[in-house]
Amino acid sequence: MGFLVDTQKEGGGYSWGCLRSLVRRKQVDSAISSHHQLAKALTVPHLIAIGVGATIGAGVYILVGTVAREHSGPALALSFLIAGIAAALSAFCYAELSSRCPSAGSAYHYSYICVGEGVAWLIGWALILEYTIGGSAVARGISPNLALIFGGEDGLPAFLARHQIPGLDVVVDPCAAFLVFIVTGLLCLGIKESTFAQGVVTAANVCVLLFVIVAGSYLGFKTGWAGYELPTGFFPFGVDGMLAGSATVFFAFIGFDSVASAAEEVKNPQRDLPIGIGLALFLCCSLYMMVSIVIVGLVPYYAMDPDTPISSAFASHDMQWAVYLITLGAVMALCSALMGALLPQPRILMAMARDGLLPSIFSDVNRRTQVPVKATLATGLCAATLAFFMDVSQLAGMVSVGTLLAFTMVAISVLILRYVPPDELPLPSSLQERIDSVSVISSDHIGTSNSTKQPLICGNDVSVHFPVIEKQEALGCWVLSEENRRRVAGWSIMFTCIGAFLLSYAASSLNFPGLLRYPLCGVGGSLLLAGLIALSSIDQDDARHTFGHTGGFICPFVPLLPIICILINMYLLVNLGSATWARVSVWLLIGVLVYVFYGRKHSSLANAVYVTTAHAEEIYREHQISLA
Repeated sequence: MGFLVDTQKEGGGYSWGCLRSLVRRKQVDSAISSHHQLAKALTVPHLIAIGVGATIGAGVYILVGTVAREHSGPALALSFLIAGIAAALSAFCYAELSSRCPSAGSAYHYSYICVGEGVAWLIGWALILEYTIGGSAVARGISPNLALIFGGEDGLPAFLARHQIPGLDVVVDPCAAFLVFIVTGLLCLGIKESTFAQGVVTAANVCVLLFVIVAGSYLGFKTGWAGYELPTGFFPFGVDGMLAGSATVFFAFIGFDSVASAAEEVKNPQRDLPIGIGLALFLCCSLYMMVSIVIVGLVPYYAMDPDTPISSAFASHDMQWAVYLITLGAVMALCSALMGALLPQPRILMAMARDGLLPSIFSDVNRRTQVPVKATLATGLCAATLAFFMDVSQLAGMVSVGTLLAFTMVAISVLILRYVPPDELPLPSSLQERIDSVSVISSDHIGTSNSTKQPLICGNDVSVHFPVIEKQEALGCWVLSEENRRRVAGWSIMFTCIGAFLLSYAASSLNFPGLLRYPLCGVGGSLLLAGLIALSSIDQDDARHTFGHTGGFICPFVPLLPIICILINMYLLVNLGSATWARVSVWLLIGVLVYVFYGRKHSSLANAVYVTTAHAEEIYREHQISLA
């Protein structure tokens, strides 16, 4: 599975070298110069502020009405609970990888280490789209809510109010662009300063939600919880409706992955990152459920206002003044979500630039603030331009694609890390002489002893073949050899992913004829089950104990938990709709062209030599001695 990654010099021509570049993988801790180091400033409270702030947007102020009316009814809290459990599966995977590989880049970084450069590039490129459109959409949503606080649609000053350009069907939003620039400037001041500001805004939003819960509970006990005393019962749309509501509200939990993007700036990542991710998700799920229980109980689900369900619920109980407080909470939620959307993207750009896949200008870190200022300014400029000129609400589905792809690849990366972790490390070509000298020593040693060490340089022409099974005399049983255990695990992971996709696609394609749909479900389910059984039956790789930074969180119930995570995310991806996928495909195609004509050639691994892990430390040690 290993190979010498000097793609242009090795036989096979240009096309084979191009394919080779797609699967080259980087080290957990790639070399980072002092000019590119971020500040180690974040602790658990900062991470909770980032996670909760990025997750609880204004969606909760609207979703409770829409989902209750159309899907869940009084069972809305159960929909949030199931969606929270599904999100927790991804959170478990993020917690392990972020503590093992605590560098900027989040899912892009993990994919590059575990899967390969091609997949990592697509994940990074999709995340760039997600955060840009997500930030723009959030910014466009702030001005209407802000106007309500100042007395209505025309309440904002003329220079901030929306205007339609004469002769063009374009409505510009100066307020949205202005807010993006303010947040961008705040992010440039430093990670601790921007996170403190986000914490203050998030705390204000949480206080408003707590007011809704406490005041709503008082009203509910006073009026008798009319929303739960209905002849239709607790599940007016059945259990299926409640599950459909879970699929909708799942997207309200997207945002905790922002915590992982700041991993490099955490003081104690092995301890703080899993705690930060877990507590942020728990707080969000608890608030969502409590707000749902209260609001659904105050007003019958069929009588809810789909646009302003919380405000309308209080207004119907003669608490008109509460409407202004709730609107203020929505503005705070949107501002916090805007910070959460603009924080990760500069770090994604910086990580990709460090690896040579994007121009090096994005990897520059300001020495005083220790923030990637140039990448932050580029992010803010793009998001402000989009927010000013475009109504990006129709593109909101594209935000979900990047997130779900990232969630899927993170789950796959956990399986790879546990069963087939990389067994070779890329070394710079400047160490070629040292590699050759150690290779000669290793070859001499193998020739004069019965040692069965693996070869130094990993190549496709390795002629050492092991039997499929070998006797393990100590236990008196037959087991797979290490080489074939890795091979079986690799194929099982691939079959699992293919099976999850086929099952999700067939289950979602209700227009397919039964003769095609049911066999496809059967094939997908069989592949998924076969992969799960195979992975459960073989041992995990011993290298998992020492891979990356040890002592952090370990994801439980592997392989079952990551496989369920893959299935859920693939199902949601398939159901995003053809129009969304058509738009995303255009963006991904642009990304492929950028990678082929720039990223592949400028990659920091373009001239790397891959050496077995067993010898990499020896080579580095010899190199340090020679420098001394």
